[in-house]
Amino acid sequence: MNTGKHSLLWSAVLVLLMLSMAVPFLNVISIMLMMVPYVVLYASLSRRAFAAHVAVVWALSSLLLGWLAPLLGLFFIVPAIIMGHLIVKQSPPGRVLVSGILSLLGIMLLELLLFNLIFDLSLIGEMGDQMREMTNSLQKEGLLPAEWTADLTDSLVKMVTQSVPVVIMTISFVYAAVTQYISRAVLNRLDMRIPSMPKAHDWKLPRVMVFYYLVALVLSMIIVSDDSFLSVALLNLVPLLRLAFTIQTIGFFYYIAQQRGWSKIVPLIIGVIVLMLPPLSLIGLLDTAFPIRKAFEKR
Repeated sequence: MNTGKHSLLWSAVLVLLMLSMAVPFLNVISIMLMMVPYVVLYASLSRRAFAAHVAVVWALSSLLLGWLAPLLGLFFIVPAIIMGHLIVKQSPPGRVLVSGILSLLGIMLLELLLFNLIFDLSLIGEMGDQMREMTNSLQKEGLLPAEWTADLTDSLVKMVTQSVPVVIMTISFVYAAVTQYISRAVLNRLDMRIPSMPKAHDWKLPRVMVFYYLVALVLSMIIVSDDSFLSVALLNLVPLLRLAFTIQTIGFFYYIAQQRGWSKIVPLIIGVIVLMLPPLSLIGLLDTAFPIRKAFEKR
């Protein structure tokens, strides 16, 4: 492994990702990939060399972008180091993924807290104010139904702001999963043997998840929506469990593809469709509750 060449390459990739944050639409992809270079560099270099590469990257990016570059770097470097450290220790893939998710969650919550303490600014409250201004503007322009009232606006704002936790959790999961998948592929090509995640066709949720989902669903129907902890928890728990069954649905179609010898592109396309059509998560729920895979086993 030519450490010098590969480290310079991934440092250059990190600089490009940081610079692309100034490009609309492209920054959405860039931010999702931002942790990958950090993980690859941390896992393949000594600690001193890693620190030197990061310092040079941040300095160069700061000259071109200003204070945004190191701020962005600070946000992603801690979860990346945690994931990279666990990868070096050959930790199980599930532990690496969960650690990445939890560290991202912690960073995001800390960011919300710091904005509140330092700038006396509640990002969630600001989001609610922006939504109210937008709905008021739409109402003045006659783009909302005539029966739209201030109470409906308040209900919409409450529903959206109370859903922030599930959004943060989903983003953390996506960032950590993408980072782990790409980093593992890169490090394996650099002759580092990294433990792999279970194959998609082997994904299987514990059956007790069905019971949790049904209980949460029933409670969400009978409990009045308000600002209580239980109401907010259910508002976020139901979509999270539904997301878990969506992932299970994708695993189910990968299982069918593996049993029937389909091309790998087929379950991938189906997976995209499943993500776009949330009701298809019911397939994953049934796959978790009942042994329906037996009907597709090779005879």
